[in-house]
Amino acid sequence: MLARLLLAGLLAGSLGAAGATPGRAVEPFTGRLQPGDYVWRPEVSPAGPVVVLIRLDQQTLYVFRNGVRIGRSTVSTGQPGHRTPTGAFTVLEKQVHHVSSIYRGAQMPYMQRLTWRGVALHAGHLPGRPASHGCIRLPYAFAQKLYAVTGRGTTVLIAAGDARAGISTRPGLLFQPGGPPLPPGSFEWQPTRAPEGPVTLVVSSADGEVRVLRGGVPIGRAAFAPQSGLVCGTQVFTALDRREPDGRRSWLATVSLGRGRAVEVAELARQLPLPEAFRAHVREVIAPGTTLVVTDRPAGPRALEPRDLLQAQPNPIRRR
Repeated sequence: MLARLLLAGLLAGSLGAAGATPGRAVEPFTGRLQPGDYVWRPEVSPAGPVVVLIRLDQQTLYVFRNGVRIGRSTVSTGQPGHRTPTGAFTVLEKQVHHVSSIYRGAQMPYMQRLTWRGVALHAGHLPGRPASHGCIRLPYAFAQKLYAVTGRGTTVLIAAGDARAGISTRPGLLFQPGGPPLPPGSFEWQPTRAPEGPVTLVVSSADGEVRVLRGGVPIGRAAFAPQSGLVCGTQVFTALDRREPDGRRSWLATVSLGRGRAVEVAELARQLPLPEAFRAHVREVIAPGTTLVVTDRPAGPRALEPRDLLQAQPNPIRRR
């Protein structure tokens, strides 16, 4: 017994100077999770694209694979004055052993970067309340498991969970300047700008434009006449590794921010007056895990705040 206690102490000490919470796996149908608790059932959906959803109001993280929830965990997000940004993000880079260059060498095991301004998922201390400088802290054991099923480009959605979510949402890396306006009915397609990487589609009814990014680099866009009422709020979908009976791609509606009627992807595709050649190009690059963002907000430079422009820098000077 003493030997086992000593071993447990050594393992806890090996979590690093950051004082990460070890974490405790609990039963799948557990109601309320205590700080450090998590549920992990990857066997219920062994393959497919992964989507991570974080609810700031619940201090809880959910993991979906191919549309099925395989995990849930307690987290600790940004404290007052260092609020974790809300919106749609993708994993930009991953490091098992990461040391912060901003916070005096703080250890951030199993780090998954979401912005170039210092917001990331990583193992850390969970006191049962928001306590970070903007990052999403995870139980150490859960951070290991999550790290193993994600990749660069995995979609991460952060929602406030309150009535003002649609107002407070930041577009993150998905809404980037796309060049001068195009005449309705015209399009650009330059896939060689980014031959590989995760694909993101952004449809802005305010701008009347569809944008295609691969690996975070714009590779195509098409214009249509702006349509009021086509979309209400911001909705995010992920392409699944399965199809409907009629052969159409299945999409998982992962989060909806703001009030309004839910969008059906197939209906939206029919209503958008896009050139058939552009539609064909887009169909070729859509794959399981592709992210689709549909919004009634402008997606161009006027929609971005200075902090968003910093997030979109490809070669930041300061990294966390």
